[in-house]
Amino acid sequence: MSRFVVKASQKFSLKFAFGAALLLWTAGQIGAAPHTTAVHFDAAHPDAPAAKRSPLIAAMQAELDRSLKTFGTQNPPAYFIGYTVTDSQRANVSGSNGALLTSTEDRNRWLEVSVRTGSYQLDDSHKVGDKEMPNGGPGAPVPVDDDADVLRRAIWLETDKQYRAAEQAYIKIKTGKEVKVESLEGGAPDFSQEKSHVFIGPQVSLSVERKPWEEKVRAYTKAFRDSTAVINSIVTFTAQAQNDFQVTSEGTQLQYGQIRYRLELFIQGKAPDGMDLERYYNFDWVKPEEAPDDKAVYAAETTMRKELEGLVAAPLNEPSVGPALLTGRAAAVFFHEVFGHRAEGHRQKDASEGQTFAKMVGQPILPSFLTVVDDTTMKKLGSQDLLGYYQFDDEGVPAQRVTLVDHGVLRGFEMSRSPLLGFPESNGHGRRQLGAEPVSRQGNLIVESNKTVSNAKLREMLIELVKQQNKPFGLLIDDIAGGFTFTGRGQPQAFQVLPLVVYKVFADGRPDQLVRGVDIVGTPLAALTKIVATGDTQEVFNGYCGAESGSVPVAAASPAILTTELEVQKKESSTDRPPILPAPAHDSVALKAGGAQ
Repeated sequence: MSRFVVKASQKFSLKFAFGAALLLWTAGQIGAAPHTTAVHFDAAHPDAPAAKRSPLIAAMQAELDRSLKTFGTQNPPAYFIGYTVTDSQRANVSGSNGALLTSTEDRNRWLEVSVRTGSYQLDDSHKVGDKEMPNGGPGAPVPVDDDADVLRRAIWLETDKQYRAAEQAYIKIKTGKEVKVESLEGGAPDFSQEKSHVFIGPQVSLSVERKPWEEKVRAYTKAFRDSTAVINSIVTFTAQAQNDFQVTSEGTQLQYGQIRYRLELFIQGKAPDGMDLERYYNFDWVKPEEAPDDKAVYAAETTMRKELEGLVAAPLNEPSVGPALLTGRAAAVFFHEVFGHRAEGHRQKDASEGQTFAKMVGQPILPSFLTVVDDTTMKKLGSQDLLGYYQFDDEGVPAQRVTLVDHGVLRGFEMSRSPLLGFPESNGHGRRQLGAEPVSRQGNLIVESNKTVSNAKLREMLIELVKQQNKPFGLLIDDIAGGFTFTGRGQPQAFQVLPLVVYKVFADGRPDQLVRGVDIVGTPLAALTKIVATGDTQEVFNGYCGAESGSVPVAAASPAILTTELEVQKKESSTDRPPILPAPAHDSVALKAGGAQ
């Protein structure tokens, strides 16, 4: 489930994605490119087969060349033009409570045109006060046929629309009284000058037999009906093949594709006081033969069901502050929310942002044993696929490994083509959902530690902290749904992480107690300094992150972390109570009276 933002650039969220079933996705001269390099498919991947150039590339380039001659000489001139066509093929199969919900397959193409007027230093994207200048719209659908004439006609119309919007925006900026230094980073250019890239990779396509998956989602969701605690269950299988084609006035030509598969399990229940309870699990893979077998799926379902049944009977946790142990997946989301969003580059130059780390490069912000990187070149961590992998970002810049924190010291940011003083170039993190403008976003956020102990030892250290602080218990955060954070200057610089499975750990040897209704809350600078040790095994959280450029796939990985102080509050609760009657299959009175079984 992607949770989209209420106010752009202020609140961001990371959650599992369930799909539609649950929610029923300087120079002022045209073409200026001071650095040029060509990266061809065979050079980058010598063991890969030769790729055929799509006729879309030729059609896009022909229309780009035609547009340059006119729009590059207008007043104001278009100094940059870029065309992207995204071809998506998707299969979706969803089931609920033993029956089929949907089984669909579709294909579409989407055209996006970027026209920038002015210069790299100052262009139509420049923010004026607290407002961004409007653009010409999110793009347009185009036919899936490789018809050059039809495609060029669509590009022609969209280019004209985007130029007119950029022209008006730039005139307002140049004549407005508010064009001034908007923040400490106001002297940075509006758009970075990047090397051009030529990469022609093979196109990808899907051939999915939906019938077997229809039977699987029926069977997987039917298995949940045995539990009286499960009010609703949804299982969704999705397969997507996406091909991207991009040309720009700087000389970039890109063609590449990616296939992803996902199986998502979701169940809902209710506590006696009406609190909604949920359990999630997902499998991600990139090759058909890597799909999980039935044994693995049913094992995950058994765990989910037992935990939901335990949560229904568990007591409500009261707000508290004390030591806590977060398992790797929980810690991964913790770092995504508390640190990752505040390390996105464009937030350092925007005056409406909190700019938590804008002036802290070279200063310690984490314990010295922690290093944090964002590596979008990583396909896997161990055997786990990483959702944040890609070849090029949505601005045509190659994926890169970026060191954000080195042994506790802040070294850099995730950068799009919106530069900062001291960070003039993108490092391949300009990302967006179709129809949105790219901004700097996280990809694969990886936490590394050189102060590791076994998870068993970490638990012993948690109990010792409980004793030292004279607390009645510590908390073990064992699984997590996601979280969100506020980064805007007009909002509290706070985060909230949403655990699913939480235990009280007692210092006197009593068994751990499962509790419910726990939300982790806090402020970033304080929370990051409380970590005292980590486990020795990294765990991965794959999800979808929503922010002002839409919902994008991300991964976060971390070892378990021990913190001396974690604040938790009560989770929001529904006023609805559980159903008055039991589910028909569990109504013993009705069954004895001859009701349907």
